[in-house]
Amino acid sequence: MSRALLRLCLLLLILPGSASAADLGIAAFEGVWQGSAVSESAVSANFQLTSRDIDVTIRVDGGGGFNIVWNTVQRQKGDPNNPRAKLKSTTMQFAPQRPGVWRGGNNGDPLTAASPYAWAYIKDRGLKIITLRIYPDGRHETQIYNRTLSGTGMVLDFVRNVDGAQVRQATGRLIKVAK
Repeated sequence: MSRALLRLCLLLLILPGSASAADLGIAAFEGVWQGSAVSESAVSANFQLTSRDIDVTIRVDGGGGFNIVWNTVQRQKGDPNNPRAKLKSTTMQFAPQRPGVWRGGNNGDPLTAASPYAWAYIKDRGLKIITLRIYPDGRHETQIYNRTLSGTGMVLDFVRNVDGAQVRQATGRLIKVAK
């Protein structure tokens, strides 16, 4: 086999994997996604395992940033045999900082800010959003949302930590229902 043909074969073996990861941008996540998740809690005796309905809307803006709205119907209070449903809705805007990394909209001093410090980045096929909140007594909370594109839609992995200890995790699947 000639050296040129060998180089071409090696190049073809290397490029597909690296090109797909490198080419994935925020536009790949744009749209309306709906699904469900299962949440596991270490802090609730009656609601250690609960179901959630989730939807996520991601819109890319003209300046390279994006807006995200996520709604979660939680079932973790009331009678364990007939839990109350509660809608939790979060809206965040992210501005570009460098390729593949965005800063959340209200990022001031995390020690004094009313809203959490937030940033987002893309790694491989996942859009990761991280929030950090510092309580007045110095304790801290992080929430990590990893939304990974898969062949069948989007996989959600969520973790909430307080002072470094995991208190909740949720895993779910979403499908794209609108552009």
